[in-house]
Amino acid sequence: MLLHDVFAFHATARPDAVFAVDGARTVTYGEALDTARRVAGALVRSGVGPGDRFGYVGPNSVEHAVVYYAASMVGAVPVPLNTRLAPAEVAFVLADSGARALIADADLAPALDGAVDVPVRVAVGDPPAGWTAWDTWIAGDPVPPTHPRPTPDATLYQMYTSGTTGSPKGVVLSHRAVLANCAQVTAGVATGVDVGDRWLIVAPLFHAAAVITAFCCVNGGGCLVIHRGFDPARVVDALRDDRIALTTLVPAMIQACLAVPGVDGHDYPDLQSLAYGGSAIAEPVLRRAMEVWGCDFYQGFGQTESSAGLTYLTESDHRAALAGRPELLASCGRPLPGTEIRIVDDAGAPVPVGEIGEIVARGPQLMDGYWNRPDETAATLADGWLHTGDLGFLDAAGYLAVCDRRSDMIVSGGENVASREVESVLLTHPAVLDVAVIAVPDARFGEAVHAVVVVAPGETVDLDALAAHCDGRLARFKVPRSVDIADEIPRNASGKVLKSALRAPHWAGQNRGVG
Repeated sequence: MLLHDVFAFHATARPDAVFAVDGARTVTYGEALDTARRVAGALVRSGVGPGDRFGYVGPNSVEHAVVYYAASMVGAVPVPLNTRLAPAEVAFVLADSGARALIADADLAPALDGAVDVPVRVAVGDPPAGWTAWDTWIAGDPVPPTHPRPTPDATLYQMYTSGTTGSPKGVVLSHRAVLANCAQVTAGVATGVDVGDRWLIVAPLFHAAAVITAFCCVNGGGCLVIHRGFDPARVVDALRDDRIALTTLVPAMIQACLAVPGVDGHDYPDLQSLAYGGSAIAEPVLRRAMEVWGCDFYQGFGQTESSAGLTYLTESDHRAALAGRPELLASCGRPLPGTEIRIVDDAGAPVPVGEIGEIVARGPQLMDGYWNRPDETAATLADGWLHTGDLGFLDAAGYLAVCDRRSDMIVSGGENVASREVESVLLTHPAVLDVAVIAVPDARFGEAVHAVVVVAPGETVDLDALAAHCDGRLARFKVPRSVDIADEIPRNASGKVLKSALRAPHWAGQNRGVG
């Protein structure tokens, strides 16, 4: 089966059902299918054939969603681009992927003019000079039903890793892998999706988790309620007023929504499920979110290289945590159906239950590899197992706890310090709104624990107060030895903290650095 098959089925069976609400626009399944076929025809006329790459850069929109289905029809490969990338970074991705065309939001297109070099440039909106208007580009004949079908092993899209360290890599994902992950994720959600359910899409559609969320919704015949960007107050209003059944947020988004005045003064009668992931969440934040919204909660762990999900902490796990098993909230659940998780040492050998090592995974949702990077592909998919680069452990019941990125582990005086563990403790301090913990150079211990803290409005905090808060909660070698107060923690669009940016000024001029 191919990505567009279920979409086309729903559009044929119930063409008047609502496919998406995008601001003031309402688009039916029948209209969306017609647009997808016209986009597919435009791709073919533009010389973007089976296996050929093309870029898409723009905020969430109906066009952004439809492009995935259009490309599926003709075997073209979308390369979704982060809207926060600088023009030179967009140019790198387009050149690395060999893209033959670029579709860009009209507001972003002018900044790309001098940087990108592709033969076909299409602007969604009012086009600048040298760009073709989207409506003009798709005005020709739709792709004929007789056009050759890709195979399930063909590439569905090529999504670049966030590049928090080093140059981004193109992750090649097949129809088979992505649809397997959709089935796995759907199986993990007790409420599922019914025809007509409305799912809020606010995380960016160039990110793995948001794309899988959208695909799962459409596979069930649901309606995408699309927000172009993240506005906490608007999200809260949508969850209350727009009959939203499910949404996917990163922890930073949840925290921002909980800070909206009056958020806990409303009922959210239609909200069934809220999924989160992408970074650690403080237990008090999660508990308050569960109280405020009163719906099922799910936590997913995975990465772009696994389509999206590898494990799920289910709604029943969350309820069990509140009923007396709070340790479950420190985990990210158990493997999704068909997924195996192991913890291995540096030699690749499995370690005992409860021991920390690298998380490796095997399942039908894994990538084919990195685009044009055979050595890195071989290392990451060694022996058929995805080496995630994350450190964690499994408990006796098979629950996975993620301790840190391998690159984020702090080694101070020969002791390993997991930055996520320190962050979780600091986030329980009432004055700490947000925090990131990094390694900084230390003459005595090699590396020292350093905290970058965003202080809650009306509060103050200093190093002594943070150290006192950690006393009894953390071993002394894990307590921060220095602190910076910041206005915000830098994150990429998927919510991951850019720790390399935080570390850089501390390691400048050192003989070695932490990546």
